[in-house]
Amino acid sequence: MTTHYDALIIGGGHNGLVCAFYLARAGLKVRVLERRAIVGGAAVTEEFHPGFRNSTASYTVSLLRPKVIKDMRLHERGWRIIERTISNFFPHDGGYLKLGGGQARTQAEFARFSQKDADTFPAYEAALERVAEVLRDLSLKTPPNAGGGIRALLSAAMQGKQLAGMDIEAQRDVMDLFVKSARSFLDSWFEHPYIQAAFGFDAVVGNYASPDTPGSAYVLLHHVFGEVNGKKGTWGHSVGGMGAITQYMAEACVEAGVEISLEAPVARVLVDGNRVAGVRLESGEEIAAGVVASNAGPALLFRQLVDRADLTPEFARRMDHFKAGSGTFRMNVALSELPDFTVLPGKEKAEHHTAGIIISPTLDYMDQAFTDAKAFGWSKAPIVEMKLPTSVDNSLAPPGMHIASLFCQQFAPVLPDGRSWDDAREAAAEAIIDTVTQHAPNFRASILGVQIHSPLDLERKFGLIGGDIMHGHMSLDQLWAARPVLGHGDYRAPIKGLYMCGAGTHPGGGVTGAPGHNAAHEILRDRSLLGRLFG
Repeated sequence: MTTHYDALIIGGGHNGLVCAFYLARAGLKVRVLERRAIVGGAAVTEEFHPGFRNSTASYTVSLLRPKVIKDMRLHERGWRIIERTISNFFPHDGGYLKLGGGQARTQAEFARFSQKDADTFPAYEAALERVAEVLRDLSLKTPPNAGGGIRALLSAAMQGKQLAGMDIEAQRDVMDLFVKSARSFLDSWFEHPYIQAAFGFDAVVGNYASPDTPGSAYVLLHHVFGEVNGKKGTWGHSVGGMGAITQYMAEACVEAGVEISLEAPVARVLVDGNRVAGVRLESGEEIAAGVVASNAGPALLFRQLVDRADLTPEFARRMDHFKAGSGTFRMNVALSELPDFTVLPGKEKAEHHTAGIIISPTLDYMDQAFTDAKAFGWSKAPIVEMKLPTSVDNSLAPPGMHIASLFCQQFAPVLPDGRSWDDAREAAAEAIIDTVTQHAPNFRASILGVQIHSPLDLERKFGLIGGDIMHGHMSLDQLWAARPVLGHGDYRAPIKGLYMCGAGTHPGGGVTGAPGHNAAHEILRDRSLLGRLFG
C-alpha cells in the first residue's frame, strides 16, 4: 500500500459525501471511493431514455437536514427546491382526495368524507409535529451506545430529558408511534378509510410490511420530520433532479480538499490486528488509511466487504440476521403527455399533476398488497406513488414531453419458489402500468420508454441489499441506539477505525445527510482523543 489517507469513504452516496466534507473541512486527507461512474449513490439524475432525464432512484426531497444544507452551502451553489402546492393526490373509484395546501384546505377536503375527521385533523397534525420536532433534534445527535460507559450514560440522560420534558399526552403519542401498527394508531384518530389511507401510505414507504404490522406507525412518523425552504413537514422537487443535490455536495467536497474516485469499487476492508489498515479495490490496488467509513449498508459491509474472520462470531451472527429488504419496485417512464385521470380529467398541467399521485385507497388495499407479495412475489394491485417532475421542471424532458417516477410497493425482496427477478421484472412492470392505466386511461398509450428497477436491480446497481432503500428495516429493534445493532449505534464498527456513515445507522433512511454528519463528528472526536493521549 503506497498511498496513505487519513480517511477513506466507501461509497459516494449523499451520506458518504457529507461525511467526507466534514472530515476534510477539519483538515483530514480524505478520499471517496465510488464503484459507479457517477457520484451520488441512489440520489442521482440520469438519462434513462434518449432526451429524458430523471432522479432514477431517490425522487423527492424533504428530510435533508438544514445544518448540512447550510454547512455545504448548497443553495449558494445553485440548488433550488420547488415546493408542492398540495402534497398528495389520491384518486379513488369515483372520487379523489387532495392532501395539503394548508390546514383549512385539508380540513375542507376531509369534510367531504367525514366532518368528524375534518375537526380532528388540527389536533392530529399538532400531535405529530410535537413528536417530529424531537426527532429533528435527535437526528443530528449520536445515540447513546449500550455498554459505552459514563459518556453513553450522560448521552442517554440528555436525550431522554427531551422526551421526559414532553407533556403526558405527547409521551403517549411517542409510545403509540414507536410500538403500534399504522392502522391501530390511525384508528385512534380517524374514522374514514380514505383519510386513514392518506396518512397510512407513509407507513409503507420503503417498508416491506402491512399497515397492520406492529411498529409500522414509526415509519409514518419518519416521513414527516422533514422540511423544505424552512417549512416543516413539506416535500419538494429538486430542480435538476436529486442528482443536483449530490453534484453540489461533490463540489463542496472537492473545494474542501476531498479526492473523489469513480469506478473504484472496494472489494475488501483490510484489517490488521483488529484495526483498520485500509481497503483493497477490485482492481487489486490497496490504499492505506487509519479510518475507513462505509456509506454502504450494514448488510453489504459486514457480509461482503469485511472478512468474517475479522468479526466476532456473535457480531457476525447478528449481521447475518440484520433485516434488509424494502419491497420497493422503481420505474422511470418517458411520456408523450400528462396522465388524464378519470376522476379529474385533463391533459393540461393542473395542480394534482404537481403532487405525489398515490394509488392506495385504503389500509385494506395496502394490507392485501403485502399479503399478495408474500404469497406470489408481488401484489396484484400494487401500491403506486407517481411523481411527474416535468410538471414543475421542464429541463428533464424534450419540449411538450414528460417523465413519471413510479415508486411502488409491495414486491418481495426475494421471490418465492426460487424464481429470479430477472425473469419476473417485466411482468411486475406490466402490473404497475395496468394499475396506473385503470385511473388514467391514456397512460399506457403515452409511454415512450421505460426503465425498470426491481429489488434485484436496485441491489446490483446501487448496492441496496434486497432493494432496501433504507439500508435496513426501520423496525423498533433496528432504530436509534440499536441501529444497526445494540452496542454499535454510535457509528463505530467492532473493528477500530471502521465506521458506518450510511442510512443503516441513526436516524435511518431518506436523503437526510444526518448519518454522514454524525459519523464524521464521532471520527473527529476519536482523533481528538488520540491526539490528546499520544500527541
